[in-house]
Amino acid sequence: MNKQVYINDIQAFLPNEAVENSEIEAVLGQVGPRPSRAKKMILRSNQIKSRYYAIDKDTGATTHTNAQIAAEAIRKLNTDTFDINTIEVLACGTTLPDQLLPNHALMVHGELGIPSCEVIATSGICLSGTMSLKYGYMSILSGQSSNAVATGSENASSVMRAQNFEEEVDARVEKLERQPEIAFEKDFLRWMLSDGAGAALMSAEPNKEGISLKIDWIVQKSYANELDACMYAGCEKQEDGSLKGWREYPQQEWLKQSIFSVKQDVKLLNANIIEYTVTKPLQELIEKGTLAPDSINYFLPHYSSGYFRDKVYEGMKKADCDIRQEKWFTNLPTKGNTGSASIYVMLEELFHSGRLNAGEKLLCYIPESGRFSTAFMQLEVV
Repeated sequence: MNKQVYINDIQAFLPNEAVENSEIEAVLGQVGPRPSRAKKMILRSNQIKSRYYAIDKDTGATTHTNAQIAAEAIRKLNTDTFDINTIEVLACGTTLPDQLLPNHALMVHGELGIPSCEVIATSGICLSGTMSLKYGYMSILSGQSSNAVATGSENASSVMRAQNFEEEVDARVEKLERQPEIAFEKDFLRWMLSDGAGAALMSAEPNKEGISLKIDWIVQKSYANELDACMYAGCEKQEDGSLKGWREYPQQEWLKQSIFSVKQDVKLLNANIIEYTVTKPLQELIEKGTLAPDSINYFLPHYSSGYFRDKVYEGMKKADCDIRQEKWFTNLPTKGNTGSASIYVMLEELFHSGRLNAGEKLLCYIPESGRFSTAFMQLEVV
């Protein structure tokens, strides 16, 4: 058994050059005969100014797979003090892997070409990256390993390209004449998600020089027992709230209904995301004595859109967790919403900023609207 686990380095990889708001539709492609009517409204609301895609702006060609994006982040880990060939546990999380089988982590291992090690893939949406971190943390804490590397990575652009919706557009010409964009729940996410990866190096010992982040605790809660699915792909949501999976549709319907596109039930999201991913879990953490809000120096919230910033704060205050917004750190406007990689991308920037001092505590918030689950993580600078 090890008494403590430390994050000794965090790195991020964002493919290619930043894509500004005015360039998005040119890079991803236009769906239907007219530019999206929803785009300006959604971008104004989410407050994202730039993001990154694994797409060549000039040719439209894919530049990286999801596995390659994750591998690039791992290769950036501190080579002065750590050799990736000595990784004992490799844990990788993502929302949409490059293929159904083999699992994403095995593909990352293959990309790296490092010696044999324990490899685990965590499934989910935004929480998949956090749970890969927790797997590495628990492996070291239990004494099963002395080091671990965890990743969160996304290649969302692969399913956001216009070409993935062309069959649906052709099949719904009459509807599109009345409403020129794809149904809002599909169009919405084209302006919200982007590509990137983060990697965290964990060890039973802190860095001999410079800072490390001691993991105090990681808590995850699911509320799938209370709510229907909210964000989904490879299926269609039925009137009763159930999901009808891709295997239940004829192959020609996969394209006509863009079954594999990522969708969001926006009404369900707005009605429940704060109560179930902020207020309820924070109340539990405070009542159990796990979290002392006054001790927190930095709050790193992974909210998908600037629209939710004040709503998150109101939900926190409702739970008697009033961490002033002056203590918040996010890079959503400049790095975009990279899903499971977002918390790594935020931590990477703060970790290397020179702002952190020994003894300071960080609280990380990672919600997931797939079927409403959430995680909080507390770290201490040493």
